[in-house]
Amino acid sequence: MFFRWLKRYMPRSLYGRAALILVLPVVTLQLVVSVVFIQRHFEGVTVQMSKELAREVNLVVADLPDRSNGLRLSIRPKAVAEDALPAVNQRRWYDFTGLVVIRELDMRIPALERILLPSDREVVLFLRHDDQLYRASLERSRVSASNPHQLFVNMVFFGALMTLIAFLYMRNQLRPITRLAAAAEAFGKGRNMRYSPAGATEVRAAGHAFLEMRDRIERHIEQRTMMLSGVSHDLRTPMTRLRLGLSLLDDEDREPLERDVEEMQQLIDAFLDFARGDAETAASERTDPFTLIKRVVEDAQRGGQKVELGEMQGEGTAMLRPRALRRAVENLMANARRYASDCRVSVQLTGGSLRIRVEDDGPGIPADRREDALRPFVRLDPARNQDRGSGVGLGLAIAADIARAHGGVLRLGESESLGGLRADIVIAL
Repeated sequence: MFFRWLKRYMPRSLYGRAALILVLPVVTLQLVVSVVFIQRHFEGVTVQMSKELAREVNLVVADLPDRSNGLRLSIRPKAVAEDALPAVNQRRWYDFTGLVVIRELDMRIPALERILLPSDREVVLFLRHDDQLYRASLERSRVSASNPHQLFVNMVFFGALMTLIAFLYMRNQLRPITRLAAAAEAFGKGRNMRYSPAGATEVRAAGHAFLEMRDRIERHIEQRTMMLSGVSHDLRTPMTRLRLGLSLLDDEDREPLERDVEEMQQLIDAFLDFARGDAETAASERTDPFTLIKRVVEDAQRGGQKVELGEMQGEGTAMLRPRALRRAVENLMANARRYASDCRVSVQLTGGSLRIRVEDDGPGIPADRREDALRPFVRLDPARNQDRGSGVGLGLAIAADIARAHGGVLRLGESESLGGLRADIVIAL
């Protein structure tokens, strides 16, 4: 609960999160080691060496100018003019140990006026004794550890090198997972992508489970297709006998019975059409959705349906099942023909999605009943006028199943231009 706000800043992909798991500990460890090492080693060593130098400088200053004590020290101050004295202490901005050197020497050498740290090799001291200014130069190695940056360079270099090696290894381990996700996504859209399990034991187990699941689904679809073929034949045969028997009756008795038989035939066709929606085995192919929808609308217009072609946005092709998508659009148009007078079909294709919209000027569907309308065998009598045609509540369900088979969704809403139902088939590409 406390870290929920942090989720929006975290990477979404598996690669990003794995890289964060690798990089974050390495960077944190380097920062901790750097801070601790600077505080406990560099600063401590610099303080100790600066103290020793301060004692030696104080002895040298006390022996100025005649050196009567006869000290033989390595520090040899030289008298200089007053204008040689710098205005302030000087050091390079990235010389962090120089801060410690300046602090310690300034605190422990009373005669000290200025300190210059021009490089990693030299320390320049300006001393005053008996109103005379002296300049002393000595090696930097006497007050701080030499080449302190080497530790950081080595730490950053080898840290980056090991992170790169770990990332390459991690990518090889994550590649089978991405291939499994791609194969599952393709199968969800009706495409069989070639896939063989690889990687770690757990990933291989998930891959084998996916292949077994895919085989079971394909066998189920094949068995269902065979069953539908048999059911279709078995149902049509008695229907044909009924038609032949009715043809022998008088016209007065035959016409109502023929209407009943015709309605039964339509119901059977609707049931079979819905069942074939999941059993569609046609492979996806590169299709121009604009040409497909244009032909569907032209065929409907030739059949006498009042439908118009709406706005066509975008260009290009997409991997679709043309026959199944045509059936879905035709079902939506038939739904509009049953309950409305005008119908409009439009298409929008972008880089990431395809949207096919069917609108009508009918009574529409209430917002709280739209989810129910997508279920099979559901008829919304209060919202639809059943006198305009018979149905079993499968038109929207078939379109929704076909949209899901393409990896998309069927969304229902209210048409802003026509005022009736708006049905959108949205497919992610």
